[in-house]
Amino acid sequence: MVQVSIVIPAKNESGNIVGLLDGIDAACAGKAEYEVIVVDDGSTDGMGDLVRARMLSHPNLRLLRHDVSGGQSAGVHSGVLAAKGGIVCTLDGDGQNPPEELPKLFAPLLAPGSEAIGIVAGQRVGRQDTMSKKMASRFANNLRSWALNDGTRDTGCGLKGFRRDAFLRLPFFNHMHRYLPALFARDGWQVAHVDVSHRPRGEGRSNYNNLQRGLVGAVDLLGVMWLLRRRKKSRPAEVSKG
Repeated sequence: MVQVSIVIPAKNESGNIVGLLDGIDAACAGKAEYEVIVVDDGSTDGMGDLVRARMLSHPNLRLLRHDVSGGQSAGVHSGVLAAKGGIVCTLDGDGQNPPEELPKLFAPLLAPGSEAIGIVAGQRVGRQDTMSKKMASRFANNLRSWALNDGTRDTGCGLKGFRRDAFLRLPFFNHMHRYLPALFARDGWQVAHVDVSHRPRGEGRSNYNNLQRGLVGAVDLLGVMWLLRRRKKSRPAEVSKG
């Protein structure tokens, strides 16, 4: 029975995907019963063909494909919907999230007495990005932390582990993956954090730039603030006949 579903939203990562899948198998073998779901977000570089060929020798590998590119949150959502495991872990398809960090995400959620933890959020240390990207991310994280008080230093990190059923009860919107700690806390879940390492991008280039992130982030932040203020505060408790 699958315990952990590892979801990789990816677009045009043919130069990185095979090495990433090798790393996942090396990191997770023997630590949990797992499956890997690659969500091909409308790639045009043959990435899906590489994954499909690998599926012949890796029965725990699955491939989903978006006919139209929907972005990272859409890829995560599609993967979680298809997941067989009660725990889902995510990481980016560009190879910058080291797969050996995955056990840090699912182990706390599988541990006895962890039922109150909804999400384990990775927070990058020693980030391997350009200075402009690091500065933009630092500004966005500081602004988000001030506005949402979510206690998370780095919500842009793709390495996250969470309970599938709890995730599917969250309101879906594009770019929601950057606000998962605040959304889980909104529903009463405990949020745990772990430091994770970071690598330079292998091949290819990012599908987003700082301006795109900044423009959509401002609108998203206002929306999440509204969602937190409008959360359901009453929680039902079933009354027994006795």
